[in-house]
Amino acid sequence: MFVIEPISPKVDDDIQHKINQKTKPLGALGQLESLALQIARVQHSGNQHLLSTPLQIKKPTMLVFAADHGIAAFGVSIAPSEVTIQMVQNFVQGGAAINVFCRQVGFELEIIDCGILQPLTDQAKVIDQRLGAGTNAMHLTAAMSLEKVALGFELARQLVSRHVDAGCNIIALGEMGIGNTSAATAVMSAMLNINVEQCVGRGTGIDDATLVIKTKLINQALDLHQHELVSPEAILAHVGGFEIVQMTGAILAAAEQKILVLIDGFIATAAALVAVTLFPQARDYLVFAHESQEQGHKLLLKQLQATPLLSLGLRLGEGTGAALALPLIHAAVNFYNQMASFDDAGVNNVV
Repeated sequence: MFVIEPISPKVDDDIQHKINQKTKPLGALGQLESLALQIARVQHSGNQHLLSTPLQIKKPTMLVFAADHGIAAFGVSIAPSEVTIQMVQNFVQGGAAINVFCRQVGFELEIIDCGILQPLTDQAKVIDQRLGAGTNAMHLTAAMSLEKVALGFELARQLVSRHVDAGCNIIALGEMGIGNTSAATAVMSAMLNINVEQCVGRGTGIDDATLVIKTKLINQALDLHQHELVSPEAILAHVGGFEIVQMTGAILAAAEQKILVLIDGFIATAAALVAVTLFPQARDYLVFAHESQEQGHKLLLKQLQATPLLSLGLRLGEGTGAALALPLIHAAVNFYNQMASFDDAGVNNVV
């Protein structure tokens, strides 16, 4: 089990005072100020002696978790499951949007095979954390066993620990998997005990007829397992995905290690909901990159009391929104570290 310490509020007032004394009107940097406060809270950990230590972003790492879903064979997406491995190969070759954006902003990119249908023949650039060859079709049987959930958590914990040991202090989460918006929708509906119709969206762009099928099968899955959905782990086992399990584990592992986690879109936010339900104190470590076009994402963000950094109409996944948010993380850190105070600059504080 994870051991996650809540962040002490002891130095919150001191951090806020430092932000307020920068040469600007009070609150003039808007959301960057609350972001700087959050980063400082994480990195200073309630320790008065650390307040003079500059904030740092070290070895930012994008973790993209890939897996397949049994339900994808039943007409819930515009693409077949084979596209998952094709896109993972594209990641490996450096040709996807996530590659472009990671190169642009300075993210190290790592691809994790959590359980695509067929393993890549060349795994040199992909981390093997396979829990199986895709999940079971959740509307017919449980997506996976509880043992697979526990194993996924542990593999994610080891992955995050390796990066922290190498000096990383911020990870971002992305995903790839045909059918994974169906799994995320089912997880969200079960976790929040709300109708599927309030959560379901068009994923990569399905038409009305496909949306009807998708909604019907997710409802069928939740009806089938309704008496078994008794805990977050059980919800993941019955209607989740291998990548959602490992993203949840990565969030908890990062919080345990007291590092920031940059959450991407709908699927990653569904994993965040599970993680925060298991360990509410993990919420302090999460930064939400953007609000996607997926219908349920806005409701998920509201449930997590999250104000996303960006709203660009994205619906790609892969971690692309999280990658685009990294410059804002740097901006918050840099103004906190480098911007003069009124006293330093000899400017009258008229705020």
